[in-house]
Amino acid sequence: MRESTLMEIVRRRRTISFSFSFSFIFLILFSFNVIFLVGAKNSHDGENNVTTALFLFGDSFLDAGNNNYINTTTLDQANFPPYGQSFFGLPTGRFSDGRLISDFIAEYANLPLIPPFLEPGNSQKKLYGVNFASAGAGALVETFQGSVINLRTQLDHYKKVGRLWRTRFGKEESKKRISRAVYLISVGSNDYSSLFLTNQSLSISMSQHVDIVIGNLTTFIHDIYKIGGRKFGFLNVPDLGCFPALRILQPKSDSCLRDASRLANMHNKALSNLLFKMQRQVKGFKFSLFDMNKSLRLRMQNPSKFGFKEGEEACCGTGKLRGVFSCGGKRIVKEYKLCENPKDYIFWDSLHLTQNTYNQFANLIWKGGHMSDSLVVGPYNINKLFQIP
Repeated sequence: MRESTLMEIVRRRRTISFSFSFSFIFLILFSFNVIFLVGAKNSHDGENNVTTALFLFGDSFLDAGNNNYINTTTLDQANFPPYGQSFFGLPTGRFSDGRLISDFIAEYANLPLIPPFLEPGNSQKKLYGVNFASAGAGALVETFQGSVINLRTQLDHYKKVGRLWRTRFGKEESKKRISRAVYLISVGSNDYSSLFLTNQSLSISMSQHVDIVIGNLTTFIHDIYKIGGRKFGFLNVPDLGCFPALRILQPKSDSCLRDASRLANMHNKALSNLLFKMQRQVKGFKFSLFDMNKSLRLRMQNPSKFGFKEGEEACCGTGKLRGVFSCGGKRIVKEYKLCENPKDYIFWDSLHLTQNTYNQFANLIWKGGHMSDSLVVGPYNINKLFQIP
């Protein structure tokens, strides 16, 4: 074959190779641009999209750090190590080794971490939702009064955000966003556990006390509804008597504290009745109720079934069951022990749960699981609430 012919073949192959390479690079760049544009469309610009915001109210099961910014004691704060070690690598104010249920829900809903209302910073963060919860808070103003942000004050903070939204989006658009938002509430646990932790005696019957708690919660829900909220998620009260901090109050017994568990059960029955009644009677009211009580008991009774190694003892604390609330050494009792792997434990400290536990609960709340029918009460799960326009 002549040299000129060989050169021609090589030249053509180079041309084909260059053409292929150019087309391949163009395809990659085109695909990248498509992905970028799609991502931009789904990103949260806070202005033109249809983001469903998340508002959080209640207690330490949801508090992401509001108590960092109030004048209180370390009994109601978690802004010191080892809190936060498993995910954030530093304490954030969350009463866990890492994330809470609300953090996982925000992730599933394609939202950023929902900021505490009192956290200083750019108000832009508050366009996707706000966390008003305060560790130690209850439905009653008297619950740990003066040390926490009670539910009534949390409502006042929410109203301030409503004014911020009206300024930012205008009256009509902010009204739509408030209606589209999901409101997740965890309250009641402190209204009952505080009686035992502070050695109080009730001057009324247990059922009357529950009625007052539920009455205050009812008023709160109606107030949010009047402002425009329509989609509500609730965590019921866990089996308080089986928490390490309450179990050690009866040193001669290893069983759960019966009266605390009884109050939790009474509250949960009343809460369920209230929500179904509101669904029937209040136009547009939608709810999802997560049975945290049963979910926790199932894991305590059979930890290994859910991937845990320890179902009763806390990871962080001291004393029997590490039930002394001393995690971090900043509280009344300074001594504490820390487990090697929090993921193996259901309880993080004597009153709160590990990130692993919260992760499992969040999965059930969001999309259900193999026992979801009995653990998520009501016509919706949280995922469905987010999908409702």
